Amino acid sequence: MTVPTVLSIAGSDPSGGAGIQADLKTASALGAYGMAVITALTAQNTRTVAGVHEVPADFVALQIDTVFADITPDAVKTGMLASAEIIEIVAAKAAEHSFRNLVVDTVMVAGSGDRLLREDAVQAMRQKLVPLAHVLTPNLPEAEELLGRELRDDDDIREAARELAAMGARNVVIKGGHREGDTVTDVLFDGEAFHDFSGPRIETTSTHGTGCTFASAIATFLARGEPVPDAVGHAKEYLTEALRRAYPVGGGHGPVHHFWAHWDDDLNA
Repeated sequence: MTVPTVLSIAGSDPSGGAGIQADLKTASALGAYGMAVITALTAQNTRTVAGVHEVPADFVALQIDTVFADITPDAVKTGMLASAEIIEIVAAKAAEHSFRNLVVDTVMVAGSGDRLLREDAVQAMRQKLVPLAHVLTPNLPEAEELLGRELRDDDDIREAARELAAMGARNVVIKGGHREGDTVTDVLFDGEAFHDFSGPRIETTSTHGTGCTFASAIATFLARGEPVPDAVGHAKEYLTEALRRAYPVGGGHGPVHHFWAHWDDDLNA
């Protein structure tokens, strides 16, 4: 039996809802072996990010090299990279080790509003990492920051996806959670055609880690051999149920329910 392997390169969330912890839970829930390279330690919970301690870039590189010396991941997902120096190291290692199925989640700001990427690192993201992405997964504010302009409507979003693809990303998913309406539509541009993935907006405060979970789910389905449109569609379905079946944790925005398909369905009773 061959188990698909997924490596997450991201920050740690001690409250367990986002970052490395969400990525490992997602990979496990979807039948893959998850691995983790930590780029930053955060002090956060469901209410706030109280502090960030970046891992030295050379130690991020050592973690990546050590994993690849023994295990070649079927997919790699990046999350919080914190600084231009870490982005540049990860991009260099992506080229050196020929990362397969690289999913780049352009983490810039936490759901609490706390910034997780230095403003001076956005250009490094544009120039170094976006061109290497097999799948790029910005939400609406992140796409606006990458492109330096406001995106107002469907036409703007489609043009933005084309522009991000022109930067080098082979597939671009602009997530629709920040738009208004009862339906949430994620737009995938595969370099040639658009694919829309729509689902109901789930009214819940348990939204901590949604971006991490979605990107990790895409990476896991890619590691399992699915083509990009199928991986995105299945990730959307998985996240929608994780939101729908979330249970209360903490006093702020709690986590989604990563193991909804495996636990008893009585948590919300």
